[in-house]
Amino acid sequence: MTRLALGPQRLTSLEHSATCEWLVTDGLGGYAMGTAAGLRTRRYHGLLVAATQPPGARFLGLAALDPVLVIGDARLRLGTHRWADGSLAPRGFTHLTAFTLDDGVPRWRWQIGAIIVERELAMVHGRPAVAIIDRLVAAPDAVRLELEPLCTWRGIHGERHGDASAEVTRAEGGFVFEGQLRLAGPDFTPDVAWYRGVHHDEETARGLPPTEDLCRTGTFSATLEPGDAVAVTAWADDLADVPPPARQILDAARARAARLVARSGASDEVERLLTLAADQHITTGPAVVAGYPWFGDWSRDTMTAYEGLFLETGRVDEGRTLLQRAADSVSEGMLPNTADSGEVAYSTVDATLWFVHAVGRHLARTGDEDLAVSLLPALTAIIDDHRAGTRYDIAVDPTDGLLRHGTPEVALTWMDARVAGTPITPRAGKAVEVNALWLGALTVVAATTTLAGGDPGQLEQLRDATRASFRTRFPRHEGRAVGVVHDVVDGPHGDDPTTRPNALLAVALPYAPLDDPALVERCRRELLTPIGLRSLAPTDHAYVGRHRGDAAARDAAYHQGTTWPWLVGAFVEAAQRTGVATDGALDGLEAHLGEWGLGSVSETADGDAPHHATGCPFQAWSVAEVLRARRLLGR
Repeated sequence: MTRLALGPQRLTSLEHSATCEWLVTDGLGGYAMGTAAGLRTRRYHGLLVAATQPPGARFLGLAALDPVLVIGDARLRLGTHRWADGSLAPRGFTHLTAFTLDDGVPRWRWQIGAIIVERELAMVHGRPAVAIIDRLVAAPDAVRLELEPLCTWRGIHGERHGDASAEVTRAEGGFVFEGQLRLAGPDFTPDVAWYRGVHHDEETARGLPPTEDLCRTGTFSATLEPGDAVAVTAWADDLADVPPPARQILDAARARAARLVARSGASDEVERLLTLAADQHITTGPAVVAGYPWFGDWSRDTMTAYEGLFLETGRVDEGRTLLQRAADSVSEGMLPNTADSGEVAYSTVDATLWFVHAVGRHLARTGDEDLAVSLLPALTAIIDDHRAGTRYDIAVDPTDGLLRHGTPEVALTWMDARVAGTPITPRAGKAVEVNALWLGALTVVAATTTLAGGDPGQLEQLRDATRASFRTRFPRHEGRAVGVVHDVVDGPHGDDPTTRPNALLAVALPYAPLDDPALVERCRRELLTPIGLRSLAPTDHAYVGRHRGDAAARDAAYHQGTTWPWLVGAFVEAAQRTGVATDGALDGLEAHLGEWGLGSVSETADGDAPHHATGCPFQAWSVAEVLRARRLLGR
């Protein structure tokens, strides 16, 4: 069993338990998500969020299922909501005595005197359906339990405010809400009313509208003896197709988790947790959800995370299919970045190069030459289109073989945040990690050409010229600048020697052009934190140490000092190659598994100590690179 349990110190205060978030996914991009305390702190929290097309579009259906114990004339509510005036009612978290994740299944336990109630929740893999089971663990007498569904139907990025038009229709065993969501459970009694002014603390902190209204549709109820359980199931696809019994859904979820862990070869509890965290991001297709709760499918994230998500977890066949599908999407030598907005965008210089890197890693790890050769036409087209020039002024400079991109008005690397449409870190020119990836792409395609019986001569000549240019142009040797590598050369304002983590990839990637221990040591000293690497050194005048505030403030800090856990993989690999110490590099990240996105790794954290987590609580490339780094270190 893979288990994560919060200690009593976390559960004794709402402040602590409401910052610990859990996630259960359905393999389609939908999810259930909330806090250990039971308080919905985000507009994105709910017990059933269904994914639709495009991949980034999701709808919240079942926001909560509040348990109520009826003992004589007393009604003890175990739910918790914050209201627009700041008040908390009810305060069920005060009765919460335990929260655990067992094989990815969240479990709560409440105690009121001699009465103990336990709840478990799981989703159907491959279907937008959730099962919630409440069990009376102990009680001196029979207890009546009522369950109040709070429903809505809205996109997860918005709010809905109540009106009299909510349609609640009786159906066998329960009801249908607005023709989109069905719930089934024991003894349903309709009683429609709106809960107005439900407040989300995290949206206030993010400068977004923090309140919404939820529709209470009625109550399910049952009288329980100790040991008895009551189940409610909710689903949002074919409303006539009733899911399996709730206990079967929970048993299937645990059995699936055990199979995933066994296949991954996880060596300890941390790797088991990371394996299950990786699975949360992989959907049927397959595709990858970049981050929960608000991201969808982003090719840069997918390909950067490929080795950790698929190869380190034994999901080689799924990975093979993903690479084939990605090759089919190449246009003018580029992978689409995302379709989250509803339109396919080709606005990235590095996603395609990360794809070629993923193909190279797949070949190196599996020996699957047939796949590599079958992808050769797409790989060759990528090289040819980059040499000739493609979108956003992405093209090879014929004078040195290095890859240039963009203008100051666009941001095409992973540091792509914008404020009012203006890139904060545009990095136009020849970026260091882009050219390390370009050099790797030339090497992978040359090797694949040889496998296919072709002549790699021209590719090898370009590769060698590019490597020589890289070693001449990027390191900065003058004066005392030991270990300094330009972040960008030939930019609009010349060469940029800013200390950023991007240069680590020029040491860490296969076929890396640099092997400078001074560079890696400098990054260790100035950028490494317990949660990953800062995106900018604190000594830089542009450094922003806290990733907080409204959207503009957060985007302004996003790549100007904010810590990124995914970069720890590059650091560990570069350090190993150059003999730089890695002691303690993963200690903080392993502890992080039990403190924010439970069992997972966050998107970002503050650059300043104590490095509180920010961004998405569950991020694909963070999970993937922490798992890969652990394997590199043999932990």
